Amino acid sequence: MTVKPSGRIQLLALTLLMSLVLLPACAPREETVTIYTSVDRNFSELVFQDFEQKTGIKVIAGYDTEASKTTGLVNKLIEEANNPQADVFWNGEFSQTILLKEKGILMPHQSPVAADIPAKYRDPDGLWTAFGGRARVILVNTNLLQPADYPTRYEDFLDDRYPADQIGMAYPLFGTTATHAAALYACEGADGAQAFFQALQDRGIRIVDGNGVVRDLVVDGQLLFGITDTDDALGAVERGDPVAIVVPDQGPGEKGTLIVPNSVALVKKDKPNENAQAFLDYILSPETEKYLAEIGWIQAPVRDVGLSAAGGVDWNQVRTIDVPLSQIYQQLEPSQSDLKQIFIR
Repeated sequence: MTVKPSGRIQLLALTLLMSLVLLPACAPREETVTIYTSVDRNFSELVFQDFEQKTGIKVIAGYDTEASKTTGLVNKLIEEANNPQADVFWNGEFSQTILLKEKGILMPHQSPVAADIPAKYRDPDGLWTAFGGRARVILVNTNLLQPADYPTRYEDFLDDRYPADQIGMAYPLFGTTATHAAALYACEGADGAQAFFQALQDRGIRIVDGNGVVRDLVVDGQLLFGITDTDDALGAVERGDPVAIVVPDQGPGEKGTLIVPNSVALVKKDKPNENAQAFLDYILSPETEKYLAEIGWIQAPVRDVGLSAAGGVDWNQVRTIDVPLSQIYQQLEPSQSDLKQIFIR
């Protein structure tokens, strides 16, 4: 006699079969975070690997071409605003990150590990945070100048002791030199900063095509000294070139030098991504800032992270221009308008 299963037994069997079929689809998804970054890939990949090892969260990195770099990524984030693909933007500078804030592309995150980062490097609304980067320094040829004769201030570029054609600076219309100019505008006021740059041009110091060119001319002895960035300057020191680094404006009452920091922010989405928040907490920690210095991406931290001196400079004691980054950003456009009139006629 054949016994047919009841409807209840058939339903249970069907439920069991469906659960077995659907089991792979219900397995836990891999934890990921998508990060757009303008930071050089050889450095950023080391950071992403370290983050993955420490958290188990996989990084999906978005890079742009070397030619478009930060600007290309910023345009992409703006274009994707209605359907954002990235969770985090990690920028090797700060001005374009502040632009994204103005465009409404970012969302807030107050990282607890960033509490000891000076307020001038943190957005008051929590939409971005800056950390270590490059510092502006004077590179001196040690074969041509003795320590007693080294320039110590940016204003020494106007000192008649030094022949004008043996002093160098990159065009203050691009890169970190333009940012430095904007910082001087924010620090000293437009009239004072404009007068300083006009005096540099009138004096006839050498204006060249980049910070790397300044370094090379100092190394070759074609310049007594010039203003450049720490990555270029420390590279020359580490190679054993006849150069020394002077951090300008460190005396009593002097304004300090500029650090051009990295910045990081959450991309605005419908709801916060916990993995993205975890990355911000990771990269803004003192341990990661020190790690970034150790691998060579940054040279100047924005807080004391226990770094040893490099290039003869104790970077933990460097005085910096005491102006919020947001104010420097606001001076970028007006300073460029003035400087184009001075340096391009």
